[in-house]
Amino acid sequence: MVTRDIRSTPAAPPRPTGSSSRGAVDSRRLPLYAPGEIDVPFVVMGSAEVIPRDTFWEEHSHPTHELLWNRRGASSATVGRRVWTITPTLGLWIPAGTRHSGWTPAGTWHRAAQFGVHAVPQLSDGPVAMEVTPLLRLLLDRLDTEELAPEARSRTEAMVLDLLAPARNELILQIPESPLLAPVVAAVRENPADTTTLAVWAARLGVSTRTITRAFRAETGLGFSRWLATARVQHAITMLARGEEIDDVALRVGYHSASAFGAAFRRITGLSPGRFRSL
Repeated sequence: MVTRDIRSTPAAPPRPTGSSSRGAVDSRRLPLYAPGEIDVPFVVMGSAEVIPRDTFWEEHSHPTHELLWNRRGASSATVGRRVWTITPTLGLWIPAGTRHSGWTPAGTWHRAAQFGVHAVPQLSDGPVAMEVTPLLRLLLDRLDTEELAPEARSRTEAMVLDLLAPARNELILQIPESPLLAPVVAAVRENPADTTTLAVWAARLGVSTRTITRAFRAETGLGFSRWLATARVQHAITMLARGEEIDDVALRVGYHSASAFGAAFRRITGLSPGRFRSL
């Protein structure tokens, strides 16, 4: 590995709905590196870990580009005010030197691949969701688990680089920064089943519904309803990835029926909840 792994007392990060344990949260502190600060000898190097307890990864950065995905379960990574959901089919490409933190629920089979900046072109200026296809997973597994001759390894690495492609749908939530929206954001992230309407929020905050809507659009690019649906789907994905029943998940993220939940889930992800859980 190119980074150190130091466990420390957790800084009480927010725990998403559906978190599997009421016990302590592991907190991992990693270094901050500039791009290429460490001259690594590899093109691609992978790692895998089944996460034993809910784990918060404090803000850090790598000297290498990083691809995150999961063999099992769903997790999240935060860059600035943006939160990406990571699944077995939807990974996240993080350019070298990009500061990010993460949340990985207990039981997640966490995968990561580091890419040397000397050998890999910059795929994007910032983080981008990536398609993790069955073929890409097989090739990355081959690099991690097989003793390959130099020529075979080079061919496999070249195929990996050729398969890296942005995802058609990305599960990203922009967190507003304005003090006006802070109570709304806190309530929804703590309890996605919160049923407070836009009109009620406006009355509580002493502003018009139009003011709240404008603020959400200015800071997130989404209206309140779409932002709320995205936040709920992010919570739901973690629960679905653990195998929880769709009807139960629907209720726990604020939908009165599985059909209403399914429609919202498809609008955000392009998949039905059942199809997502079968991937």
